Amino acid sequence: VQLLSSMVRSSVELDTITFRSVISACEKCGEWQKALHLFGVMAQKQVEVDTIITNTAISACGKGVKWEKALQMFDSMTRLKAEVDTITCNALISACEKARNW
Repeated sequence: VQLLSSMVRSSVELDTITFRSVISACEKCGEWQKALHLFGVMAQKQVEVDTIITNTAISACGKGVKWEKALQMFDSMTRLKAEVDTITCNALISACEKARNW
């Protein structure tokens, strides 16, 4: 995340791949809040959101036992025109399972 901040200060253009990498790192470290914050930054900077990024954000929410946030991310996929795939559904089911919310 610090590297991303440095890139912004240096006026480096941030793209989908950059955000995908950083959100994935946040997901792996259990930093769901940072992942969602970066997802919001993408919208502010009008960076294209794709299925992989959304799936990763849903997975980050699941690891943080934030099934409600995962469901919100899932709902946003239609609005963002991101394709829902098997990975999306599995990540959402996993988020609900971790929270024991059936």
